[in-house]
Amino acid sequence: MLLGLAHVAVCVPDVDEAVRWYESVLGLRVLSPPYLIEGDAIERDMGELVPSPVVLKAAIVGVDDTDHVLEIIEYPNVGIRTSGRGAITDPGLTHIGLLCDDVEITRRELEARGVSFLTTSWADVAGVRTTWFEDPWGVVFILVEKRQADRPYWRQFG
Repeated sequence: MLLGLAHVAVCVPDVDEAVRWYESVLGLRVLSPPYLIEGDAIERDMGELVPSPVVLKAAIVGVDDTDHVLEIIEYPNVGIRTSGRGAITDPGLTHIGLLCDDVEITRRELEARGVSFLTTSWADVAGVRTTWFEDPWGVVFILVEKRQADRPYWRQFG
């Protein structure tokens, strides 16, 4: 039986650089610094998904010590895809939602740090305020400001 969501994994070409960006620009905490995983256990885990020998470098970043974290992954033995990301309307992972206390202030702070926003402003939709941006590797994020702190973001409307 499922108990909940654990993490969202983001594949990047350089974990160390990505961790620095997520920490210094987004203000996420490094919960588990970059580490290399290789050997029989990871081969059994991902050997049918990733070319052998399976080697990955990973780190965990987040807001707090819960299961709701970003897993930052690099596959050093696998070539980097150069075709870029697809549109958010393509099937597959489309974006990652991040909660913030004030969309306008958070957006201004991130813009001052050089973050590239995909929308010109913020919007009020379904009881939340939102704005969209991407990280340096093309991963799309939506900032979400809840109107009612005691309710999940998806129960803000109505």
